[in-house]
Amino acid sequence: MNTVEDDTGKRYLLLKHSDSASLVRDPETGNECYVQNDRLEPVDGESPLETAARSVGDPVVTLLTAVHDEEALGLLIELADRGPLGVRTLLDAYEFCESDLHGRLTVLAAAGLLEETEIAGERGYQVTDTCEIALESIRPTVASTGETDDAN
Repeated sequence: MNTVEDDTGKRYLLLKHSDSASLVRDPETGNECYVQNDRLEPVDGESPLETAARSVGDPVVTLLTAVHDEEALGLLIELADRGPLGVRTLLDAYEFCESDLHGRLTVLAAAGLLEETEIAGERGYQVTDTCEIALESIRPTVASTGETDDAN
């Protein structure tokens, strides 16, 4: 399988190549169609797996590639649910030593999932819009009845 691009710049996964047309799949929609070969060019430097990953939104890709364990994910969820929190509150509420917390906060901020803020005159952190979008994409919504919406 290879990555190809049509004359409009749209990227596809090449599934089958014939003399006049090729069967391609749109990684964003999953739709397959035939495109004339003279409209397709191979894409150098992008693997088919990278092309397939384009079906996932950028905020979710950022979340998936930056969060390496359940504690980091839980930290983001807590900050999203509880609002911005000061570093002292984070140290008191969760089982992190100062250096571990600092390391996690630094990695998540560098990925664009957290941003530093000021809480009661002290350093704190809050989730970014990118993080909010990613978490909304992966978490079930809770209806007023308390049931989860499995459609997400």
